[in-house]
Amino acid sequence: MDTVLIIVAVAAVLLLILWLVALSPSAKRKREEKKLESRRTEVVDHHREQASDRHQQADLAEKEAQKARADAELHDTRAKLHEEGKADDELRGEGARQEDPPRR
Repeated sequence: MDTVLIIVAVAAVLLLILWLVALSPSAKRKREEKKLESRRTEVVDHHREQASDRHQQADLAEKEAQKARADAELHDTRAKLHEEGKADDELRGEGARQEDPPRR
């Protein structure tokens, strides 16, 4: 019976020591630091994902803006051609291109 009592007492002391270590400030700090590191990693991943999405949106917007600029330049060039009378054949239509130009 004495041996069983000693084993139970030693086990109880070991559990008490383990419990005190688990609740010690350094163990708490380590757990909190681990949680903080995990949260930090989540936030970094989120921000990087957002940045990647924004870069893709910006690239698409730049391509659309380049296309719009090219269209604007095309219309500007065509306006100048019409203004200078160099695109009158377009105004006459397909059939008129084959005929003689109108007399003035």
